[in-house]
Amino acid sequence: MNQIVDKVLFSEKVAKFVVHAPRIARSRKPGHFVILRVDEKGERIPLTIAGADPEQGTIVLVVQRMGVSSSKLFELNIGDHILDVVGPLGKATHIYNAGTILACGGGVGVAPMLPIVEGFKKAGNRVISILAARNKDLIILEDEIRKWSDEVIIMTDDGSYGTKGVVTVGAEMVIQRETINECIAIGPAVMMKFTSLLTQKYQIPTQASLNAIMVDGTGMCGACRVSVGGRTMFTCIDGPEFDAHQIDFNELIMRLGGYSAEEKLAYERYML
Repeated sequence: MNQIVDKVLFSEKVAKFVVHAPRIARSRKPGHFVILRVDEKGERIPLTIAGADPEQGTIVLVVQRMGVSSSKLFELNIGDHILDVVGPLGKATHIYNAGTILACGGGVGVAPMLPIVEGFKKAGNRVISILAARNKDLIILEDEIRKWSDEVIIMTDDGSYGTKGVVTVGAEMVIQRETINECIAIGPAVMMKFTSLLTQKYQIPTQASLNAIMVDGTGMCGACRVSVGGRTMFTCIDGPEFDAHQIDFNELIMRLGGYSAEEKLAYERYML
């Protein structure tokens, strides 16, 4: 169980892992995630399931190397085993025939966006996907997204691929030319914040998938709490997707940086 059967490097810091986890593969839905531990001393880290093959009994995880735990996972190779993989967790995405869906993915946020785009397309929607990153090398899963999209727009900060600009530039271009019935935003918190502000201006219902810090993933520890519509919610059991226009993104961003000093120190020690 939990054996890595394939690994593909997207860049020096981003990789796709195909992991043997048959029970999870059979029951996962778009929007679900897992929590894993690389080894007995590893912390528990949440990763959204980017795809699954129930017949092969595998799930797809996309990992960005950032701290100690993600580095340990990143360094594993085909044939290695992950100690724990728990899931599927969270609430699945509400997939329905809405009309035209605008899916905005930033960086590795494109990975969890992929099964959602597939789900909305299969439900009969017109799907317009925007992939955004700092440069061309950081655009991932473009071919897979194109398979389930009626149109794909690429945005890069430096203009090295597609159109120069951030995700909201591409999103507003689409919004101004046609009716959008719902928007999905997945990526860095600041990217989701400004996408939400844009769609709120145009009164477009928007769902954001949050990347809050988690520990147990069952709603017991409260580490992933976020304010939504003035209420305290737990990302792990109430989400990870919420009405973006109700999320207190400033609080989320502040909480995400709560352990940055400790994380930096731990990573420096790990690299010695």
